[in-house]
Amino acid sequence: MKKVNSLSGGKTSSYIAANYPADHDVFALVRIEDENCKFKDEKIRREVEDRIQAPFIATAEDDTIIYTILDLEQFIGRKISWVTGKTFDEVIRRGKRENGDVAIYLPNPTMRFCTTEMKLKPIFDWWKKEISEPIEMRIGFRANEHRRAKTMNSKLNERGLLEFKDVVGKTKTGNRNRWATFEWQKPSFPLIKDGLYKDNIETFWKEKPVRFAWTNNCIGCFHREIHLLKKMQQLHPEKFDWFIEMEEQSRKTYSDRSWNLKIAYRDVKNWNPTFDMFEEDFNDCDSGYCGI
Repeated sequence: MKKVNSLSGGKTSSYIAANYPADHDVFALVRIEDENCKFKDEKIRREVEDRIQAPFIATAEDDTIIYTILDLEQFIGRKISWVTGKTFDEVIRRGKRENGDVAIYLPNPTMRFCTTEMKLKPIFDWWKKEISEPIEMRIGFRANEHRRAKTMNSKLNERGLLEFKDVVGKTKTGNRNRWATFEWQKPSFPLIKDGLYKDNIETFWKEKPVRFAWTNNCIGCFHREIHLLKKMQQLHPEKFDWFIEMEEQSRKTYSDRSWNLKIAYRDVKNWNPTFDMFEEDFNDCDSGYCGI
């Protein structure tokens, strides 16, 4: 069974890449189409387009993640496969209404289809093309995250594998998709097995030539608490404006759809905290689930 390291651009999955060599290392890039958020380094932007074989305007994450993966590839001395799927804009668009408005349907904590469409699906498509047999997928859960590993293992089938349902064609009438279920990965948790915690990972990356963002995941990740969303708005105002625009567009058609179940993102932007927020005020529990 071939081994694959799934990379997010965070320190934990990068630690796995550096210390647990695999047959393949793969990174899924989340893209948005907003020119206001365009990646500023034109040379690197074109290099990313070459790697993903798709247009790259901007990422919904901190731009540092691009340098992280490039640095990491040099550090580990192995090729990292870059993959991407539909842009975030494409994932949430639901056609046009009679008045010409584009209908936007947002994911949120109760319907987290963004991870499936922009992380899992591109990696699955790459797997289907490059390997097409069950793999061992290393997952960056640390030694204090047994519960997350248990949740993932609860989804295994009777053969101990995770399945992925994918479109394989059309029905005879041509108006419906034909689906199939694929057994594709057996998750493994090397950091849990070896008893490694966040402090081990932080120590490892000190003075190493790999640049990391302060925190990973999409800038407006709906799993984040309000204070962290405000901090992200302050650090990345253009990207947070994209999340605001998508939310307001969505509410024209789906009045009950919003990113976060507690607060509208326009209100996050206009909110003035009574104290200054510093990076050390936040921890991993605030950051969401995609940026390990």
